[in-house]
Amino acid sequence: MGTPESRKSSSGKGSVLLALRFYTRELTRLKWWTVPAMLLPALGNIGIFYIVPLIVAKLVGRISGESDGGLGPMLPYVLGFAGVLLFAEALWRVGLHCLNRLDALGIEHLYVIGMDALFAKDAAFFHDNFAGSLTKRVLSFASRFEEFVDTLTFSVMGKFVPLVFASVVLWTYEPLLVVGLLTMIAVTALCVRPLIRRRQALVDQREEAIARVSGHVADSLMNMDTVRSFAAEEREAAEHRSRVAESRRLTLRSWDYGNLRIDTLIAPMSVLTNVLGLVLALSLGAGEHGVEAVVVAFTYYSNATRIMFEFNQIYRRLESSMTEAAQFTELLLTPPTVRDPETPEPLLSDGADVRFEQVTFAHAGAKPLFEGLELAVPSGAKVGFVGRSGGGKTTLTRLLLRMTDIDGGRITIGGQDISRLRQAELRSLIAYVPQDPAMFHRTLRENIAFARPDATDAEIRRAAEAAHVTEFVDTLPEGFDTMVGERGVKLSGGQRQRVALARAILRDAPILLLDEATSALDSESEILVQDALWRLMDGRTALVVAHRLSTVATMDRLVVLDSGRIVEQGTHHELLAAEGAYAKLWQHQSGGFLDDTAATADQM
Repeated sequence: MGTPESRKSSSGKGSVLLALRFYTRELTRLKWWTVPAMLLPALGNIGIFYIVPLIVAKLVGRISGESDGGLGPMLPYVLGFAGVLLFAEALWRVGLHCLNRLDALGIEHLYVIGMDALFAKDAAFFHDNFAGSLTKRVLSFASRFEEFVDTLTFSVMGKFVPLVFASVVLWTYEPLLVVGLLTMIAVTALCVRPLIRRRQALVDQREEAIARVSGHVADSLMNMDTVRSFAAEEREAAEHRSRVAESRRLTLRSWDYGNLRIDTLIAPMSVLTNVLGLVLALSLGAGEHGVEAVVVAFTYYSNATRIMFEFNQIYRRLESSMTEAAQFTELLLTPPTVRDPETPEPLLSDGADVRFEQVTFAHAGAKPLFEGLELAVPSGAKVGFVGRSGGGKTTLTRLLLRMTDIDGGRITIGGQDISRLRQAELRSLIAYVPQDPAMFHRTLRENIAFARPDATDAEIRRAAEAAHVTEFVDTLPEGFDTMVGERGVKLSGGQRQRVALARAILRDAPILLLDEATSALDSESEILVQDALWRLMDGRTALVVAHRLSTVATMDRLVVLDSGRIVEQGTHHELLAAEGAYAKLWQHQSGGFLDDTAATADQM
């Protein structure tokens, strides 16, 4: 099995490799931009740093060999010098033009890939991760592509391709020059390699600390009203300072390791390489090439050792971009638990009868909630689900929506097993209103039309009128164009639920799924909305979860759940006459609410 540390290390390596695979895939996909973007600046560098010194060396050799030749014989060298610089500059301009498009197109595609990957995750994934941390990760996954590509272009291709050219030129003077240069570079790389592995572990710790900071910031900002209501600003600020300090400590540790260990090793190796180059160059001074060989050898060695000096910076930039990208790809190593079937069945009809057949389900790490659950809801029936908190009412709605999957048995709609359908097609059959409806930080019109983006303004207004949304919308200066704030913070709880109901009305789906959909409404609003709901339920299959028993008293059938078991079924009057669990719940009502003060919150 391995230790937790070894498993984490393995996961880290796997996420880095996966990130690298995504990035190289983009380079291949955009090859018509990649090749010129990476090659042309490298060719420009050859001109500037290697051909120009070669011209100068030949010019110096010509001058040293002639006592008086005038300017005329030197003119071709001067013109060649200027021509090479101008041509190199042109190569750079064209290369940068291609690089800009490579960066922009790659980032655009990676943004899309990142969001598509998150959309494929199941609901439990988002319950286990901070929204702020996920935002940072997916944005970094795309944006760090630019740094990765630019580093490859300028610091890797831009330096190592010219090194090949330099080796060829040096070989023409003396093969020993090439052997000495490449040997020193190889020895330096071998010495640095184990230090790089240690630094990678430090960088992983640094990035995890940064992710914790961003997650805490997002968590605090999204819950600012709660922070203020409990006068917890200083406590949250202290927690933030603590996390930032830890991030700073781990960041400095990774930076210092590179500076004090890696750079400290590279520096003397670079100096030794330059000394070797100088010695070899001087030894060539007495040969047939004379001063020209000395200038070329010393200049080329100096340029090559600059690569060694910059090795740590090059590695740090690549490491930083890949590590941040890997923070996102690490999330992809664990596949979603709820997935579309490989060969989904087509949706055969708009059948609206719902059946739970021998359904077994348990929350992670808990004992089974449902064991062999049997329940049939005929098409067009209106069924209410009641019972104390924790009985499994909300879990039924989540299982029907496939927010999570059952462990055994099957659930069917219109006779089709919902696990054999594409999730999008399944949910197209259902209009869902949760207990705490989420609002987008968009206009009221956009929030209602989210159920059907192609709806006309007239259709949106009719749905809003049916849910009594217009009663407060028409009093707003901007009407339906009013922004609701993050998660609908500018609306009251009752207003948010009315907007959610309008969204369900506009959805016009054959199955209506309500989970405490009127719990945040006052009594007057509830009477109005109940009337709208009954019109909406007409001809549709309705499954309604409620703690407020008056909400479901007139349903065709009531199902009483207790600890995952159906303990009673029947109409309101039949269950009262039976004097069982439902009758006791009804007796304990106070003002139409279930006396649940001793029960835990319904998370299932």
